[in-house]
Amino acid sequence: MQIHPNIKKPTILFHINRTSLFALARCFLGAICVTIATFKIEAERLRGCLKQFSDGLCLLTLAVRTKPQKNESNIMENVNRIVAEGIAALNEAPDFQALELVKARYMGKTGELNALLKQLGQMPPEERKTVGAHINECKNRFQTAYNEKRDTLNAAQLQARLAAEALDVTLPGRGQVSGGLHPVTLTLQRVVELFHGMGFDVADGPEIEDDFHNFQALNIPQNHPARAMQDTFYVENGDVLRTHTSPIQIRYMLDKKNPPIRIIAPGRVYRVDSDATHSPMFHQAEGLWVEEGVTFADLKAVFTDFIRRFFERDDLQVRFRPSFFPFTEPSAEIDIMGDNGKWLEVGGCGMVHPNVLNNVNIDPEKYTGFAFGIGLDRFAMLRYGVNDLRLFFDNDLNFLKQFNK
Repeated sequence: MQIHPNIKKPTILFHINRTSLFALARCFLGAICVTIATFKIEAERLRGCLKQFSDGLCLLTLAVRTKPQKNESNIMENVNRIVAEGIAALNEAPDFQALELVKARYMGKTGELNALLKQLGQMPPEERKTVGAHINECKNRFQTAYNEKRDTLNAAQLQARLAAEALDVTLPGRGQVSGGLHPVTLTLQRVVELFHGMGFDVADGPEIEDDFHNFQALNIPQNHPARAMQDTFYVENGDVLRTHTSPIQIRYMLDKKNPPIRIIAPGRVYRVDSDATHSPMFHQAEGLWVEEGVTFADLKAVFTDFIRRFFERDDLQVRFRPSFFPFTEPSAEIDIMGDNGKWLEVGGCGMVHPNVLNNVNIDPEKYTGFAFGIGLDRFAMLRYGVNDLRLFFDNDLNFLKQFNK
């Protein structure tokens, strides 16, 4: 090795002969061959490793594919087992409370079937659909079993109620409740019926009367106490609410003109009076008989027969006590003997005053007549044993319906 004088850095120069060059080439080729052989060996080894890796990967893929199928089968079995247990528990439930507890255990938010549905998210999509459909089908089966058991319990409960509340069809049915007539109306009908049987006609008239029919024609003078405001209800134009049913007699005699006249005139009348035995509105019935030869004896006979028939007592004592009325002369009060041994006033009567006959154009020299008046409310009280007149008009159904029999 020589160092050229013109080169600053040393350069080593090799002098190689041909023999050395061939030897070096053989060594290099030998190394290459060895390297190639080594590469072949490593390639074969790598090929074997790759094959083993490929086989392992296939096994892994197969394992991954077969594992969900095993989980799917397990879930199906669990669903079937849970539903079978749930249906059995439903069938054994003794009442509604136990039935609802079973439903909550299997179908509630935290129930066993809903818990299985939550596991669907961990499964592949193609298997999730199959398992989900099966779970829903099982839930429907459970719901059907629940409905059937609930209907069975309802039917059993209904049968128990029917047995406990059984109707005895052998008892007579309750008929339709119907109303009835007022006791005063019943009394009025009884009075009219009795007098009709004695040949009396029924007459009626207006409840608002003028001064002539209510006062003047009945021989009631201007200064009579009955005309006072404290006894009479006045309306417009001097008219009044009739204070008695006597105006009906006046109207009837004016229309009929010629006797014989035989009437009974029931109706409502009005006076300023109100207590346990009097009312501002009450009911009267007045009788009138005008004919030739009628006497006070006829009056006594007719009224005594009537009063005994009304109270259905042939031994009833009746007396006629002298009194005064402006439209009759002579006049009398009628009393009957009560069960307590005391006399009780029930009406007024008398022979028709000649002035009254003149006012209706009937000749008092040719015709005579008698008239009487009774309070229908008082008669109703006596007939039914009621001691307070106001009970008849308080509209108490418990009181009134006892007269419907």
